[in-house]
Amino acid sequence: MKNKKDFKIKKEEENSYDDIIEGRNSVIELLNSDRDINKIFVQSGERHGSINKIIAMAKENKVIVKEVEKSKLDFMSKTKNHQGVIAVVPPFNYCMVEDILELAKSKNEDVFILILDGIEDPHNLGSIIRTAETAGVHGIIIPKRRTVTVNSTVSKVSAGAVEHIKIARVNNINDTIRKLKQEGLWIIGTDGDAKTYYYNQDLTGNIALVIGSEGYGMSKLVKDNSDILVKIPMKGKITSLNASVSAGIVMYEAVKQRNR
Repeated sequence: MKNKKDFKIKKEEENSYDDIIEGRNSVIELLNSDRDINKIFVQSGERHGSINKIIAMAKENKVIVKEVEKSKLDFMSKTKNHQGVIAVVPPFNYCMVEDILELAKSKNEDVFILILDGIEDPHNLGSIIRTAETAGVHGIIIPKRRTVTVNSTVSKVSAGAVEHIKIARVNNINDTIRKLKQEGLWIIGTDGDAKTYYYNQDLTGNIALVIGSEGYGMSKLVKDNSDILVKIPMKGKITSLNASVSAGIVMYEAVKQRNR
């Protein structure tokens, strides 16, 4: 029979693996980034395909690689799909909103920001981050409350895109919206009751697109603080889209307009 000490040791061990990156593509993108890595665990006997690339990259970056049994990786894994490799990293380094604005300025580009109002599903957040990075979004803003944080599931679903895009966490979305307006950004919210279709709205210039939560959409105050509301046409019997799908549709309309 296990005593209290055994449970304490197990709990401490579980907590020590809270910040991990799982999966081959995600770990490769991690190694290609500037983010610190504490250690990489690979499954014993795995010496084929991209695992060899990971080990070579880790050696070049002077990152410790440790071989462990599959059962150890299974225990550490949050996604249960580690693909034979897990990296242990320091907590995700969120940026300041000012860093996002500065990035756009340094590229001499109009600001393109995504604001997520209460996304709670890590798979949705990971998908949105992946699409945002490929669409050239300068940064993503999420609230500190009522939202999922960047964790191992988010990182894996994003295919490592979290390592290449700036993400800011703010205390109050509405205060941030007001500050962005002062910086000359137009705040464009997505809402099913809007009168304007997204493809009829000018999405060029300095903008921040707002995507609401999976179940409730944007909060009333965020909706009220938006300059413009747009909607996606719904032709079928289902009257709503997954948040990550909605985000992708509107983001790429902005990409199309901004590249004319």
